[in-house]
Amino acid sequence: MHKVTKFVSAEEAVKHIKSNHRVFVHGSAATPTVILKALIERKEELKNVELVSISLIGFDLNEENLAGHFFINSFFVSESVRVAVNTNRGDYIPVFLSEIPSLFRNGFLPLDVAILHVSVPDKHGYVSLGTSVDVARAASQQSRTIIAQINPNMPRTHGDAFLHMSRIDYAVYVNEPLPEVSYAEGTSEVSEQIGKNVAALVDDGATLQLGIGNIPDNVLHNLSSHRNLGLHSEMFSDGVIPLIESGVINNRMKKLVQGYCVSGFLLGTRKLYDFVDDNPIVKCMDISYVNDPRVLSQNPKVTAINSAIEIDLTGQVCADSIGTYQYSGIGGQMDFIRGAALSEGGKPIIALPSRTVKGISRITPYLKQGAGVVTTRGHIHWVVTEYGAVNLYGKNMEQRAELLISIAHPDERELLQKAAFERFMR
Repeated sequence: MHKVTKFVSAEEAVKHIKSNHRVFVHGSAATPTVILKALIERKEELKNVELVSISLIGFDLNEENLAGHFFINSFFVSESVRVAVNTNRGDYIPVFLSEIPSLFRNGFLPLDVAILHVSVPDKHGYVSLGTSVDVARAASQQSRTIIAQINPNMPRTHGDAFLHMSRIDYAVYVNEPLPEVSYAEGTSEVSEQIGKNVAALVDDGATLQLGIGNIPDNVLHNLSSHRNLGLHSEMFSDGVIPLIESGVINNRMKKLVQGYCVSGFLLGTRKLYDFVDDNPIVKCMDISYVNDPRVLSQNPKVTAINSAIEIDLTGQVCADSIGTYQYSGIGGQMDFIRGAALSEGGKPIIALPSRTVKGISRITPYLKQGAGVVTTRGHIHWVVTEYGAVNLYGKNMEQRAELLISIAHPDERELLQKAAFERFMR
């Protein structure tokens, strides 16, 4: 017999969160801002509530007055929690994105409450996890109590997204627009050139994975003449829409989930959310499937496009921290770097500007002290900047340094060559 969901106010719903509870918070465009606001307003009644999440958007948890009431334990550090995570008010859990569901399912991080943001129920009583299925599916299956923000603006996505209303203990009806991000904004000559350089590496029939930012968006702009591309990516944004509509992305060559676009979460503008709403060609799946290298490697020519904060002359990639300052997270980079490497004809690609906006070289003799290595020397293949593309696979240390210097900013090459000479002279 199905349990009856209670429709309550946000203020009433959060009363069921107690001190010392571990609470999962739905993320990205599905960040449940109304319920979070009500929860934070209760802070004086609560102590040591642990909030676990991936990437929150549109809600700031950095305030110092939350100390002692809430502890931010983040799988991926976004702007909404970055300050807190770099203090004693929070921390970061280094983990491959594909393995986060197992932390819930195997009891490493048992959940007392999950706060979700879902679509309105259909005639059968099923809501959709909408824009963010990724780790939310596992959280919804394992949490003892579910509080859900039900929103008519949340698209009804297909795949692993569906959850019956009987699983929801307390529902809060809201009518709020989803947060929007336009990766087409803020583009530059540098990112446009990187996009062209990466697109030149994409073969017809490739299966694409795209990271976050305007570089992947610029890559997509340069793929309109390609044929029979597939999409199996932890996330995608607006840039794929014209390629799907024109038939460039048709998923015919994929071996798994052939004919469909596969993703873990979606983040973009309202145009994207409307495009995926009740669209059977898009399957939003559990991230333990989407990002599993064993799954990825079965598709042909997997071309994984990710970015980095810095890379040293031997090919070590830091993508999650600036020295000891935790900036983002491991995410799915290693899942796809390895999956692409194991795919027949696959290309793992790290694409980054040669310099930061402040003019500091991203190709460096050494990573900053305390920096995290996300992609190791053993996993690195292609590296792309606005000055070209090089493949480090099978190259020795000195050869790698020479190749990386060739795509560094011209003004940095002399210093890098000097550092390489001092390091590798025999």
